[in-house]
Amino acid sequence: MAAIKIRSLFSAFCLFAAMIFTASFATADEPYWNQFRGPHADGSSKATGLPVKWSEKENIVWKTPVHGRAWSSPVVWKDQVWVTTSTKDGKELGVVCVDFNTGKILIDKKIFDVEKPQYIDPSNSHASSTPIIEEGRIYVHYGAYGTACLDTKTGDVLWSRRDYPCNHWRGAGSSPIIYQNLLILQFDGYDYQYVVALDKATGKEVWKKDRNIEYGTKNGDFKKAFATPRIIEHDGRVQLISPAAKATVSYNPLTGDEYWKFYYPQHSAANRPLYDGEKIYVGTGFGKAHLYAVSPDGKGDVTKTHVKWIEQKGIPSKPSQLLIDGLLFMVDDKGIASCLDSKTGKLIWKERMDRSSFSASPIFADGKIYAPDREGVTRVFVPGKEYKELAANKLEEGCVASLAIAGKSIILRTEHFLYRIEAPSQQK
Repeated sequence: MAAIKIRSLFSAFCLFAAMIFTASFATADEPYWNQFRGPHADGSSKATGLPVKWSEKENIVWKTPVHGRAWSSPVVWKDQVWVTTSTKDGKELGVVCVDFNTGKILIDKKIFDVEKPQYIDPSNSHASSTPIIEEGRIYVHYGAYGTACLDTKTGDVLWSRRDYPCNHWRGAGSSPIIYQNLLILQFDGYDYQYVVALDKATGKEVWKKDRNIEYGTKNGDFKKAFATPRIIEHDGRVQLISPAAKATVSYNPLTGDEYWKFYYPQHSAANRPLYDGEKIYVGTGFGKAHLYAVSPDGKGDVTKTHVKWIEQKGIPSKPSQLLIDGLLFMVDDKGIASCLDSKTGKLIWKERMDRSSFSASPIFADGKIYAPDREGVTRVFVPGKEYKELAANKLEEGCVASLAIAGKSIILRTEHFLYRIEAPSQQK
């Protein structure tokens, strides 16, 4: 009788363990939201069960104050949510780590002191670059103010670099990325324009490449940019797609050698590129943004040979685009949402979102697009060949940072708070 009872208990234990393993395996299919625009670098997530509606009184798991003024987007690794922050005057730059389950602040640490902060545009902050995180390490970047690698358990600085000059003129915006053992940074300022790759373990420089771009002007205001690059592999060739002012350049990410570039009239590029296996899609920034579709298999100047189409209307300067099932979705800075055919660039629909302005990039998850605006409203709509809005969710403050996804939760940063948003049915 005792043996039967033991066998029953053992069977129950095995069943429970199998259930836990299955659940863990299922969530492991989607990587952590570890960088700007998420694990796939395109604003998409395979997460399901996300909330559609919320308010200050509905579907808020926790709401945690974050000091300072900063527009960097949250990144997530396991039970940690990280953001960078800055005092309003830019003289102190730091990080905040929050427990995903409770919203409790685990680490709140100053990383750099800045004696003479640069001027920033009123719409920018001194900590707008989103960090990138991996197991045991987070890499924070504040443009010319400095870059640092931190231990995620303790917050200790493992290495830092503060020797890359750049007058960002209106503030930094480009976020760091990782490729193999490299941490890659872009500096596109008034005075200097270059890309640098550091050994992510030590911070030592591996390569540095000055921009080889004919800007057509001596005015540095038209040489600056804020975009985050993207790694792609096309026809067996791995490329660093690096948007800048007046041109986008393809580099060998291991050496910095240039493959090709194409030119455009605009400056201050901020969108992160998209890639569908055939073409890259690049928004060109300020000076009336255009969207270019380009075949990434060229050499040298490919402006006249590899540009497949250009769209000039309704293209955002700040928010990045989404690519879903052959359709491009975007919300421009003034609140006009639109959908284009990615093959031709042809407009499919356009919809004005009343009383809205946008800086944050929309994300796609659980079959829905989430687009937060500077007035505190996140619109949720269905990606398709007609505009179908599901919700307009209002919080007390506006959102400049882009959203992050963690499990069945949305992580949202407003001017002074960090939220975890999740439907009650999904909460444990």
